[in-house]
Amino acid sequence: MSISLADVQRAGFPMGGEPVVALDLVDTETLVTDPPQDLIADRSAAAAWWRLQASRLPAGPTPGLAATHALRAALRDLFDARLTGRRPHAGSLDQVNAVAAVVPTSLRLVGAGDGYREEVRWHTDRGGNAALAATARGAMELLADPTRLARLRRCANPACSMLFLAETTRRQWCTPNICGNRARVARHYRRTREG
Repeated sequence: MSISLADVQRAGFPMGGEPVVALDLVDTETLVTDPPQDLIADRSAAAAWWRLQASRLPAGPTPGLAATHALRAALRDLFDARLTGRRPHAGSLDQVNAVAAVVPTSLRLVGAGDGYREEVRWHTDRGGNAALAATARGAMELLADPTRLARLRRCANPACSMLFLAETTRRQWCTPNICGNRARVARHYRRTREG
């Protein structure tokens, strides 16, 4: 299942609807503002964000605020390291691996009409949170796939810290209606001022 940018913006978040939940999670923090703005700074905002993502994640309890922030920081570090060509901090990779490993999965075969379908079962009986684990695993799959990872971008607006997967090589802006629109307005202003 997926969510759209419009769904995310209606819920009060400027960016989201990326094909990987982990990218939506890192985009809940605006790093270029002073001070940085945390869009899920409290339990209520974080719970609203996780509810928005629920159709893309396994069922279960809402992740805790501290665990959400810890995973977000580790993911941001891994993605930023990739984009800037630096090595990630020592604990980031361990954090993502630990979050993913604490909730193992297995395939189940389920009857469906005249046939069968496979289903993933998330085993939370040893603790952990399935939504966090699925988010971490999505990031792992992205980071381990060179073809998809080559599409990872940071918004071309220097006043924006949002990350996204570009569907086309032409995509430069996180969202067409925020940063893309600002770029078009600025370009128009320059043209009319020069002309």
